[in-house]
Amino acid sequence: MADGDVTISLFDRLGGVVTIDRLVEDFYRRMDTLPAAATIRAMHPRDLGPTRQTLKQYLTEWSGGPKLYSVEKGHPRLRQRHMGFAIGNAERDAWLLCMRGALDETIADDDTRAEIDAALTKLADWMRNRA
Repeated sequence: MADGDVTISLFDRLGGVVTIDRLVEDFYRRMDTLPAAATIRAMHPRDLGPTRQTLKQYLTEWSGGPKLYSVEKGHPRLRQRHMGFAIGNAERDAWLLCMRGALDETIADDDTRAEIDAALTKLADWMRNRA
């Protein structure tokens, strides 16, 4: 990097905590309302409040914002934490449907949205534990 170049975190590029809050709220609204998401909604508790908070903390830290998740929960170990749930292609696709809709609604910058989508698609693929 040349002198004066500043690296702006993904967290800042996407709009910080306000945008992450909107993204997570929209994600779970879609999970609650889209028929295609019924299978993944059934994997979650009736009260999504704590789950929303956890995802907000995770995405904040994951994107380069304050370390909210690891301070409270330790290393993410996402695959291990989700092993109790049958996650195959259909579940991955339902999760991505909800997340992509939320991304489209909340992330205005095309490049930032595409970067997040690509990273979360890889993560969703990795989370599969069933054929």
